[in-house]
Amino acid sequence: MGHQAGQDATERPQQPERDGTGPLPRLGRPLVPPSAGTSTGGVVLVLPTAAETSTRRPSPLTRATLAPLARSLGRAGAREGVMVHVVRYRVGGWNGPDAALCADVAWAADEVGRRYGDVPVCLAGYGMGGRAALRAAGHEAVNSVLAIAPWLPDDDLAAPDEPVRQLVGRQVLIVHGTNDRRTDPELSFRLAERAKKANRDTCRFEVHSDGHALRHYHREVTSLAKDFAMGALLSRPYSRPVEDALAAPPPVGLRMPLAAGFGRSLS
Repeated sequence: MGHQAGQDATERPQQPERDGTGPLPRLGRPLVPPSAGTSTGGVVLVLPTAAETSTRRPSPLTRATLAPLARSLGRAGAREGVMVHVVRYRVGGWNGPDAALCADVAWAADEVGRRYGDVPVCLAGYGMGGRAALRAAGHEAVNSVLAIAPWLPDDDLAAPDEPVRQLVGRQVLIVHGTNDRRTDPELSFRLAERAKKANRDTCRFEVHSDGHALRHYHREVTSLAKDFAMGALLSRPYSRPVEDALAAPPPVGLRMPLAAGFGRSLS
C-alpha cells in the first residue's frame, strides 16, 4: 500500500480566530535544526496531552514530557529533511463540542503548508493529544497518525462514538499500555476495530504490563514511533512487526504485542 493521503472525509474543524482578540496556537522552531541545503521531506506535528476541560493556557510541562520523543523523531529524519514541531495549544483543554485542540491541529497543519509547501504531515499525539491526532486526520496534508495512549470518551457514559471516516487513506498506528489506568486501552481497541473496517491501513500495538506513561518500554515505544513516522512520511519500508500488524486481520493486528527490545536491530 502507498503512503499517500486520501481525500478529506469530514468537515474541517473551525479554525482559531486570527483577529488578535485571543491567543493563537504556535509551532515555534523545529526541535532538530535542518541540515543546510536539505529540502523538507515531511513534518511531524507532536501533540501533547491536555485536560478534558480547561480554558487556561497549557502548562509547559505537557510539552516538555514529549521533548525526548520529538528530538528522537527529528534526529531519525534529519538527513531527509523531516521537521518536527511540538504544537502549542491556545488552551489546555478539549472543551467538549468545541474540540479546541482539533482546531489548533488544523491550524498547525495549515501553517506547515505556509512554511514548507506541499509536504506530508504525520500527527503524533499522546493522551488527549492522541485523540486530537485521530480526530484531525482529515486535513488534506495529513498522511499518517500515531496515537500514543489516546484518551477517548467512554461509550458507557453515552458519549457518541468517535468518528473514524477521516482516517480513510491515512496510515494509522495506535499504541497503548495494557495497565493504563488513566486512559482505557479497551476504548482504543474498540476505536481501532471501527477504524480498521473503514481503513485497512490501521494497526494497534499493546505494551503489556505498562502504564499510561509507558516508562518501562520507553525505548521500544520511541523506536516504534520512529519506524512508523519515517516509513509513512518518507516511504521507507516498515519493520516486519509493523508490516505484520497492518496486514493481519482483527483482532490480531489490533492487539499486536510490542516486544521487549523492539528497535535494537533497526538502523
